[in-house]
Amino acid sequence: MASPGPEQQERAPDPAQPSATLEYLYRRYAGWLGRMLAWRLRSTALDVDDIVQETYVRMARYAPAEAERHPKALLLRIAVNLARDHMRRNVVRGGLAEPLDEGGETSLGAVPPDQHEALAMKQVILGLPPIYRDVFVLNRFTGLTYEEIASHVGISVKTVEWRMSRALAMCAAKLRD
Repeated sequence: MASPGPEQQERAPDPAQPSATLEYLYRRYAGWLGRMLAWRLRSTALDVDDIVQETYVRMARYAPAEAERHPKALLLRIAVNLARDHMRRNVVRGGLAEPLDEGGETSLGAVPPDQHEALAMKQVILGLPPIYRDVFVLNRFTGLTYEEIASHVGISVKTVEWRMSRALAMCAAKLRD
C-alpha cells in the first residue's frame, strides 16, 4: 500500500476545536503570508515574522467557520492592516523602516544623500499639528488612500482632503523659511 502524499497527511481541523483550526491555518499559510508581506509591503526582514505572528493572534478572534471560508484573503487583510499600523507608528516615532532590496535582504549601507534635508523634513513633519500630521503620515508614508484614511480615522473624505492640503501648505511654508 502506498504512503499518503503531503496533501493527504495534512488533516482538516476539527471544527469543535478552534485552536486546531488556527494551528492548521498556520502550518498551511504562514510561509506564504511571510513571502507576501516581504514582496507586497516591502517590510523589513525582521518585521515580517512579527507581523505574521500577530496576524495569527488576531486570527484567533474569528470563529473557525469564518476563518476557513476565505483564509488567505482574511490573513492577508489582517497582515496588511498590521503592517500599515506598524509603519505609521514607526514614522510617527521618527524611525523609518528600511525596505527589502530585490534580493530579499535589507540594505544596511543605505544612507540618505543629504542627511540635513532628511532631518529638516522630519522636524517639519513632527512639527505639524496632530490632526494634519496623522493624515499626512498615513497618506505619504503608509500609502493609504484618502478613502482609507477617512474610514480609519472616522472623518469624511473631504476633511481628509482639506487636512492634507493644509499639511502640505504648512510643510512648504516651513521648508521655505
